[in-house]
Amino acid sequence: MADSQPTIYDVAKRAGVSIATVSRSLNSTSSVRPATRVKVIAAMEELAFVPNAVARRLSKGKHWVLGLVFTHAPLDDSPLAVEEASLLYTDIVIRGVESRAATFGYSLLLRSMGPSQSESMTSLMDLSATVDGLIVLDRILSGAEANILAKRLPLVLLAGRGDSTSATTVRVDNASAMTSLAEHFVEVHGIKRAGFVSGFDESPDSVAREVAFKAAMKKLGSVVADRDVLKADWTSGGGAEAMRRRLALDAPLPEVFACANDQMAVGVIYALSDQGLSVPGDVAVTGFDDITLTRYFNPPLTTFRQSGKLLGEIAVDTLVASLDGAEQSASSVVLPAELVVRRSCGCMQDGDSLVTANPLHASRAGSQK
Repeated sequence: MADSQPTIYDVAKRAGVSIATVSRSLNSTSSVRPATRVKVIAAMEELAFVPNAVARRLSKGKHWVLGLVFTHAPLDDSPLAVEEASLLYTDIVIRGVESRAATFGYSLLLRSMGPSQSESMTSLMDLSATVDGLIVLDRILSGAEANILAKRLPLVLLAGRGDSTSATTVRVDNASAMTSLAEHFVEVHGIKRAGFVSGFDESPDSVAREVAFKAAMKKLGSVVADRDVLKADWTSGGGAEAMRRRLALDAPLPEVFACANDQMAVGVIYALSDQGLSVPGDVAVTGFDDITLTRYFNPPLTTFRQSGKLLGEIAVDTLVASLDGAEQSASSVVLPAELVVRRSCGCMQDGDSLVTANPLHASRAGSQK
């Protein structure tokens, strides 16, 4: 006869703790001292104890599932579009959420939403019945909708203004980032005319980056003309198309285009190169996110490095703390973004390190269409 499976009683005896402590170690992260939990986990490993997930769910009334909801760009079904979708910064966030959730014993349920907020809200209300908490990326919900959903289950918003009255917002410090970029353009390169390439109009990150960039450039005495604020969709294809529309105008280009993410920057550079313009010789271009591709791009992209993995981990920590009964007041967690200077802005570069600044001539784009 095969040996019986070890039980929670065996784990408690081996760890020298009560059964209740073993249960709390399995079901909570905040009510057990770390040293005690380490002993319990060690005992479980020694005994090859496998918790009964069904019993845990029934005893706690939980699903042991966290939901992660994100928007998808209006991509077609071509192989190129599918490949580009896998490069989105969202993928990095998802990996951070998934790995962190697993350490707490939660599975992750992914849901991709389209651009319609009304359809998204209906889907999210249905999804809330099958998960214990939700992480919502970017532009899925309005403030009012977030308040409604947060009454049903713990909710964390990734991106936004941080002014939600019912959910914690985890976001990058867009204002400080774009201010530092504007200062780099003006103080290092003497930029007088700049442009900006945005993502979706509804995206809190895109809006925040555009507003902060234009305000900082104006304060520094530089101009961002309305015709040089290009509307795209976060994708390289969208960035390229936005730049083609701008090139069709009978007006000189600005000296630099700051893009709200790296993928659009790649598209912008492609469209400029396709028309015989060099980056940064004719027009400088910068991005945001520091996805792996852009450091090997030609030219390597000046961008902002933010930790999508950390963003996802903090979102999970916030949800789990709430599920464990910790008091959660509406708040905002703001993460820094580091300016990484490479050649696309006109600086000389050795690897990832800035060697010398090469100020761009303010007149160089004036004769370009």
